[in-house]
Amino acid sequence: MLNATFLNRPSKLRTYSVAGVTAAGAAAALVMAGTPAAASDAPSDQGAQKTATAQPAKTADVKDGKVLDVPGQRGHEGDLTNAKAQGSILDKDAQAGENKKAKSGDEKSGKAEKADDRAKSDAASRSAERSEPKKYSNNLDGWIKEARDVMKKNDIPGSYDGIKRNVMRESAGDPNAVNNWDVNAQKGTPSKGLLQVIQPTFDAYHVKGTEKDLTDPVANIAAASNYAADKYGSMDNVDSAY
Repeated sequence: MLNATFLNRPSKLRTYSVAGVTAAGAAAALVMAGTPAAASDAPSDQGAQKTATAQPAKTADVKDGKVLDVPGQRGHEGDLTNAKAQGSILDKDAQAGENKKAKSGDEKSGKAEKADDRAKSDAASRSAERSEPKKYSNNLDGWIKEARDVMKKNDIPGSYDGIKRNVMRESAGDPNAVNNWDVNAQKGTPSKGLLQVIQPTFDAYHVKGTEKDLTDPVANIAAASNYAADKYGSMDNVDSAY
């Protein structure tokens, strides 16, 4: 058992150790005081503060050929997909507009071609009509119509009704009718045909383009109408023997 006096006596070794620690602490404090601390590393009484540090430049993330993120932009995949979709819609709208214009142009071109075809067809029809002789029925109606076409070419007046009215009075529509009892017959020049024309009159007023036959229906009508136009202005003005 130790002596109480020995235990209560101060130890030189402990004193030295404390002194040494104190001295070492003082020296460390001097060293630290002599070294300037960076502003960003200086301790604060209010607690540690976060200091902004420069981050390395961020590059675009690419996955499977698609841009997932573009720094500084809305670069995530969804936005790019929407942008591409909108671009695709605009492209489709533009293409639709071009297609519509092309279709409109084709339609106009088609209409122009059809109009041109119709014009050519009409011209061909008119040409065919001119090249082919017009056909007339072999009756009073056809004879009058053919005679009037000849009369038009020779500027001889006379309506369809005016001619037909006089034909019915003179011969009742018989191209072979002959008057053997009037004064002309007594002179040896009987009246013949649809409009009862004598030979001297027929010869004098024969219309070019018709037969030189007094009893030919068309030739008889044309010559009689030519005579009536010269004497009365037109066959329309004749209402009795002429």
